Amino acid sequence: MKINALKSYGSNTDKAMSTWIQLFRAFNKIRAKESLYIHSFDLTMNQFQVLEVLYHRGDLSIGTITTLTMGTPGNITVVIKNLKRDGFVTSIPDPKDKRSSIISITQKGKDIIEQLFPDHAKNLESYFDVLNDEEMETLFNLLRKLQKSQ
Repeated sequence: MKINALKSYGSNTDKAMSTWIQLFRAFNKIRAKESLYIHSFDLTMNQFQVLEVLYHRGDLSIGTITTLTMGTPGNITVVIKNLKRDGFVTSIPDPKDKRSSIISITQKGKDIIEQLFPDHAKNLESYFDVLNDEEMETLFNLLRKLQKSQ
């Protein structure tokens, strides 16, 4: 079925919209595959993101976790509550700010990240196998340039 050409909004705008659609589709495809993998460990993607950032960055405040995971404060609070319930993280009062808590990954949390992260990293590498080294570097630099310009 042939679809009639859409209204043009100008060459650059049309290219920007088409590029956005391709970027969004690629992201969604990779995210869906990784979500299935992470769900096989009985974790949500948000739970994984919190555990991963704590594992690689160390103890953090909820605000810092929210920023690093690009979550929302309300959602991250619920995710952390559930991770605490399941024994993956603990919280201690922030000695610098009595209103805040510092979140720390437990040994149980470290164990699950150490179990799933190596294959997660290999999965990500495999999604980009279609690109050669130069293309990968170019894509990285272009995406970084776009991100920094906003």
